[in-house]
Amino acid sequence: AFRLSQLEDSRARAVVSTLAAQVNWLERRQGLAKKEGWGLGIAYARYKSKGAYCAVVAEVEVTHQVNVRHLWVVADMGEIIHADGAKSQLEGGAIQSCSWALKEQAHWDSSHITSTHWDGYPILRFSEVPEVHVHLMPSNSQNDNSLNPPLGAGEATPGPTTAAIANAVFHAVGVRVRQLPLTPDNLSKAALA
Repeated sequence: AFRLSQLEDSRARAVVSTLAAQVNWLERRQGLAKKEGWGLGIAYARYKSKGAYCAVVAEVEVTHQVNVRHLWVVADMGEIIHADGAKSQLEGGAIQSCSWALKEQAHWDSSHITSTHWDGYPILRFSEVPEVHVHLMPSNSQNDNSLNPPLGAGEATPGPTTAAIANAVFHAVGVRVRQLPLTPDNLSKAALA
Protein backbone atom coordinates (compact mmCIF):
# COMPACT_ATOMS: atom_id res chain seq x y z
CA ALA A 1 0.00 0.00 0.00
CA PHE A 2 2.85 2.38 0.82
CA ARG A 3 4.61 1.72 -2.49
CA LEU A 4 1.39 2.17 -4.44
CA SER A 5 0.73 5.47 -2.65
CA GLN A 6 4.08 6.75 -3.97
CA LEU A 7 3.47 5.80 -7.62
CA GLU A 8 1.67 8.10 -10.03
CA ASP A 9 2.42 6.19 -13.26
CA SER A 10 -0.58 3.97 -14.06
CA ARG A 11 1.61 1.28 -15.65
CA ALA A 12 3.83 1.13 -12.56
CA ARG A 13 0.78 0.87 -10.33
CA ALA A 14 -0.65 -1.91 -12.52
CA VAL A 15 2.57 -3.94 -12.27
CA VAL A 16 2.71 -3.67 -8.46
CA SER A 17 -1.03 -4.35 -8.06
CA THR A 18 -0.89 -7.38 -10.37
CA LEU A 19 2.05 -8.81 -8.45
CA ALA A 20 0.36 -8.28 -5.07
CA ALA A 21 -2.75 -10.07 -6.35
CA GLN A 22 -0.77 -12.96 -7.83
CA VAL A 23 1.08 -13.72 -4.60
CA ASN A 24 -1.95 -13.03 -2.41
CA TRP A 25 0.25 -10.47 -0.63
CA LEU A 26 -1.61 -9.74 2.60
CA GLU A 27 -2.55 -13.32 3.44
CA ARG A 28 0.85 -14.75 2.47
CA ARG A 29 2.72 -12.07 4.44
CA GLN A 30 0.57 -12.58 7.54
CA GLY A 31 0.98 -16.35 7.26
CA LEU A 32 4.76 -16.13 6.97
CA ALA A 33 4.94 -13.74 9.94
CA LYS A 34 3.75 -16.67 12.08
CA LYS A 35 6.67 -18.85 10.93
CA GLU A 36 9.97 -18.11 12.65
CA GLY A 37 12.61 -16.88 10.23
CA TRP A 38 10.32 -16.56 7.20
CA GLY A 39 9.61 -13.30 5.42
CA LEU A 40 8.13 -11.73 2.32
CA GLY A 41 9.43 -8.61 0.62
CA ILE A 42 8.44 -6.56 -2.41
CA ALA A 43 10.27 -4.07 -4.58
CA TYR A 44 9.59 -2.16 -7.79
CA ALA A 45 11.76 -0.32 -10.31
CA ARG A 46 11.59 0.99 -13.82
CA TYR A 47 14.82 0.11 -15.57
CA LYS A 48 16.84 3.30 -16.14
CA SER A 49 13.57 5.27 -15.73
CA LYS A 50 12.62 4.54 -19.35
CA GLY A 51 12.77 0.77 -19.76
CA ALA A 52 10.59 -2.07 -18.50
CA TYR A 53 8.46 -1.71 -15.40
CA CYS A 54 9.29 -4.55 -13.02
CA ALA A 55 8.09 -5.63 -9.58
CA VAL A 56 9.42 -8.59 -7.60
CA VAL A 57 8.29 -10.41 -4.48
CA ALA A 58 10.79 -12.60 -2.62
CA GLU A 59 9.98 -15.24 -0.04
CA VAL A 60 12.91 -16.09 2.22
CA GLU A 61 13.76 -18.39 5.07
CA VAL A 62 16.52 -17.15 7.35
CA THR A 63 18.28 -19.81 9.39
CA HIS A 64 22.06 -19.54 9.79
CA GLN A 65 21.97 -18.01 6.30
CA VAL A 66 19.44 -16.44 3.94
CA ASN A 67 17.64 -18.89 1.65
CA VAL A 68 15.42 -17.50 -1.10
CA ARG A 69 12.58 -19.99 -1.60
CA HIS A 70 10.38 -18.23 -4.19
CA LEU A 71 10.54 -15.21 -6.48
CA TRP A 72 7.57 -13.73 -8.31
CA VAL A 73 8.22 -11.29 -11.13
CA VAL A 74 5.71 -9.11 -12.97
CA ALA A 75 6.96 -6.96 -15.83
CA ASP A 76 5.46 -4.53 -18.30
CA MET A 77 7.83 -4.29 -21.22
CA GLY A 78 5.43 -2.84 -23.75
CA GLU A 79 5.03 -4.80 -26.95
CA ILE A 80 6.32 -8.34 -26.42
CA ILE A 81 8.26 -9.63 -29.40
CA HIS A 82 9.08 -13.12 -28.03
CA ALA A 83 7.32 -14.04 -24.79
CA ASP A 84 9.38 -17.14 -23.97
CA GLY A 85 12.62 -15.23 -24.52
CA ALA A 86 11.39 -12.33 -22.39
CA LYS A 87 10.38 -14.65 -19.55
CA SER A 88 13.74 -16.41 -19.72
CA GLN A 89 15.58 -13.08 -19.62
CA LEU A 90 13.62 -11.92 -16.57
CA GLU A 91 14.02 -15.26 -14.79
CA GLY A 92 17.75 -15.37 -15.50
CA GLY A 93 18.22 -11.83 -14.23
CA ALA A 94 16.32 -12.63 -11.04
CA ILE A 95 18.44 -15.73 -10.38
CA GLN A 96 21.67 -13.86 -11.10
CA SER A 97 20.56 -11.09 -8.73
CA CYS A 98 19.84 -13.74 -6.10
CA SER A 99 23.43 -14.91 -6.41
CA TRP A 100 24.74 -11.33 -6.10
CA ALA A 101 22.53 -10.64 -3.09
CA LEU A 102 23.39 -13.83 -1.20
CA LYS A 103 26.92 -14.82 -2.15
CA GLU A 104 28.95 -12.95 -4.71
CA GLN A 105 31.74 -10.74 -3.44
CA ALA A 106 35.20 -9.97 -4.79
CA HIS A 107 38.06 -10.03 -2.28
CA TRP A 108 41.26 -8.03 -2.51
CA ASP A 109 44.37 -7.14 -0.60
CA SER A 110 46.20 -3.80 -0.64
CA SER A 111 47.26 -4.13 -4.27
CA HIS A 112 44.97 -6.45 -6.25
CA ILE A 113 41.93 -8.74 -6.37
CA THR A 114 42.59 -12.04 -4.62
CA SER A 115 39.46 -13.92 -5.70
CA THR A 116 40.90 -14.93 -9.07
CA HIS A 117 39.41 -18.42 -9.35
CA TRP A 118 35.96 -19.96 -8.86
CA ASP A 119 36.87 -21.51 -5.52
CA GLY A 120 37.45 -18.01 -4.17
CA TYR A 121 34.32 -16.48 -5.64
CA PRO A 122 31.11 -18.13 -4.39
CA ILE A 123 28.02 -18.19 -6.60
CA LEU A 124 24.53 -19.61 -6.16
CA ARG A 125 24.43 -23.36 -6.73
CA PHE A 126 21.65 -25.04 -8.70
CA SER A 127 20.38 -26.59 -5.46
CA GLU A 128 19.94 -23.06 -4.04
CA VAL A 129 18.03 -21.55 -6.97
CA PRO A 130 14.54 -20.50 -5.90
CA GLU A 131 11.35 -21.26 -7.76
CA VAL A 132 10.75 -18.28 -10.07
CA HIS A 133 7.33 -17.31 -11.43
CA VAL A 134 7.24 -14.72 -14.23
CA HIS A 135 4.18 -12.87 -15.49
CA LEU A 136 4.21 -10.50 -18.47
CA MET A 137 1.66 -7.71 -18.53
CA PRO A 138 -0.41 -7.42 -21.72
CA SER A 139 1.17 -4.99 -24.15
CA ASN A 140 -2.05 -3.21 -25.14
CA SER A 141 -2.36 0.33 -23.88
CA GLN A 142 -5.05 0.76 -21.25
CA ASN A 143 -6.26 3.90 -23.03
CA ASP A 144 -6.78 2.37 -26.45
CA ASN A 145 -6.21 -0.82 -28.40
CA SER A 146 -2.78 0.17 -29.73
CA LEU A 147 0.40 -1.54 -28.61
CA ASN A 148 2.83 0.16 -26.27
CA PRO A 149 6.31 0.32 -27.83
CA PRO A 150 8.79 -2.40 -26.80
CA LEU A 151 10.79 -1.50 -23.68
CA GLY A 152 12.96 -4.62 -23.50
CA ALA A 153 13.44 -7.25 -20.81
CA GLY A 154 17.20 -6.99 -20.34
CA GLU A 155 18.37 -6.14 -16.83
CA ALA A 156 14.91 -5.23 -15.53
CA THR A 157 14.95 -7.73 -12.64
CA PRO A 158 18.30 -7.35 -10.80
CA GLY A 159 17.52 -4.13 -8.91
CA PRO A 160 14.07 -5.01 -7.63
CA THR A 161 15.07 -8.63 -6.94
CA THR A 162 17.90 -7.62 -4.61
CA ALA A 163 15.68 -5.05 -2.88
CA ALA A 164 12.82 -7.56 -2.48
CA ILE A 165 15.20 -10.09 -0.91
CA ALA A 166 16.55 -7.47 1.53
CA ASN A 167 12.98 -6.42 2.40
CA ALA A 168 12.02 -10.05 2.97
CA VAL A 169 15.00 -10.51 5.30
CA PHE A 170 13.82 -7.49 7.29
CA HIS A 171 10.33 -9.00 7.50
CA ALA A 172 11.80 -12.34 8.61
CA VAL A 173 14.25 -11.19 11.29
CA GLY A 174 13.61 -7.47 11.83
CA VAL A 175 17.10 -6.42 10.75
CA ARG A 176 17.91 -4.02 7.90
CA VAL A 177 21.04 -5.36 6.25
CA ARG A 178 22.65 -2.59 4.21
CA GLN A 179 25.79 -4.38 3.08
CA LEU A 180 25.78 -7.04 0.40
CA PRO A 181 26.06 -9.93 0.11
CA LEU A 182 23.58 -11.07 2.75
CA THR A 183 26.08 -13.44 4.33
CA PRO A 184 25.85 -14.67 7.92
CA ASP A 185 28.66 -12.22 8.85
CA ASN A 186 26.83 -9.25 7.31
CA LEU A 187 23.58 -10.32 9.00
CA SER A 188 25.38 -10.44 12.37
CA LYS A 189 27.00 -7.02 11.82
CA ALA A 190 23.61 -5.51 10.94
CA ALA A 191 21.98 -7.06 14.00
CA LEU A 192 24.66 -5.54 16.24
CA ALA A 193 24.45 -2.07 14.67
